[in-house]
Amino acid sequence: MTKSVVTRFAPSPTGYLHIGGARTALFNWAYARAKGGKFLLRIEDTDRERSTQGAIDAILSGLNWLGLEPDEAPLFQSKQQARHVEVAEQLLASGHAYRSYADDSEVEAIRQKARADGVAARYPGRDEPIAEQFIEQSVVRFKAPIDGETVIDDEVQGQVSIRNDQLDDLVLLRSDGTPTYMLAVVVDDHDMGITHVIRGDDHLTNAAKQIQIYQALSWDVPVFAHIPLIHGADGAKLSKRHGALGVEAYQAMGYLTEALRNYLARLGWSHGDEEIISTEQLIEWFDIQGINKSPARFDMAKLDHVNGHYIRESEPAVVISEVKSLLEMCEDELNLPFKAEQIDYKKLQASFPFLKERAKTLIELLETAAYLFAERPVALSEKAETILSGDGAGEILGAVVERLSGLDQWEKDNIEQGLKAFSVEKELKFGKIAPLLRCSLTGSTVSPGIYDILLSLGRDESLSRIQDQLSR
Repeated sequence: MTKSVVTRFAPSPTGYLHIGGARTALFNWAYARAKGGKFLLRIEDTDRERSTQGAIDAILSGLNWLGLEPDEAPLFQSKQQARHVEVAEQLLASGHAYRSYADDSEVEAIRQKARADGVAARYPGRDEPIAEQFIEQSVVRFKAPIDGETVIDDEVQGQVSIRNDQLDDLVLLRSDGTPTYMLAVVVDDHDMGITHVIRGDDHLTNAAKQIQIYQALSWDVPVFAHIPLIHGADGAKLSKRHGALGVEAYQAMGYLTEALRNYLARLGWSHGDEEIISTEQLIEWFDIQGINKSPARFDMAKLDHVNGHYIRESEPAVVISEVKSLLEMCEDELNLPFKAEQIDYKKLQASFPFLKERAKTLIELLETAAYLFAERPVALSEKAETILSGDGAGEILGAVVERLSGLDQWEKDNIEQGLKAFSVEKELKFGKIAPLLRCSLTGSTVSPGIYDILLSLGRDESLSRIQDQLSR
């Protein structure tokens, strides 16, 4: 009987959930969902000095925001130590491991000599006798095969063979009795029933070493899929200048969950030429065979494009909800020209149909909407001040107020017809009138369309703002 697919994401809690880790989590989640299996989370917190609760919280929060919640409670690797030691003792008993008491300086000397001789830096002390009084100071090493090669049948990289004489005898238990990463990963993946290990290709050599441990224990080897790491748009290794930030940073920059998930899915995986992929489509289409062998390139401009699409296509209420979450999380860091308590969310949602057209992020949406919540008199930018101080500006604005005040109904068609008729009567190009209105109403020379502004502000607020500028 074919095993049900079980994948896992296994981050070390030594920092935030970075973008590469988020993509790895997404691929594991998507594959499990596509195959009707389970997606599990393991926190690899065996490095007690570097692991922090803050990092654990950031990882859990980032996964939750991305909608990648595991199907079971997270497993903490540090709590499995007794099991790891048990397996190491099992390997000792079967002759697949041995005790070694060489200290770090001796091991390093051996490796330096091997490098100087141009040979593999293998630890040679397999048969060293250890007196009883030194047992507690020893480490437990895996007795790796010397001859032949270890083959990794990788779903992404293809068949990869590594000569066994290139692989060292791994330390399984340190002298203080704590397990190493290599042992803990194998034991935990086996005990969690992991069938597919999808991770970065920087772990490819680790896979060969781990396969040897699986084989020594007569355990089933999981399917490996090592995905190329993400590079920057310039082809260099991804760094903070390229966008290698924590997931929470993208939330704070105003990106939508669905947009970031869509963009991450397309970083190294494809389904034909599809660029915009819904969550439902991702679950339907995702397969390991669609993962590319070459590194993906992270491009902020493409992320902006995808995010702008989702802002335009999402239901207004959904985007407004995301705006509220953004403001609750980091209002002080956004440097917006208004406070959250000034926002009229009904007015914001009503104005969404035209505000969304210019916005690539939620922050841009709020910046575009700033005029809605401006205090009177509206503060003017330097350019707006210059335009409103121009010859004849006051006379034109006064006549515009009179025309707008006489409209029977404050509706877009009425406003448009009234201003166009005014333009013809006064023999003024509309390009002369619109900037004056825009500056008076918003304090800026950049904004949505003038009719949308007048409609969203309403009759009383619009006329009052223009009168404020006439009274300056």
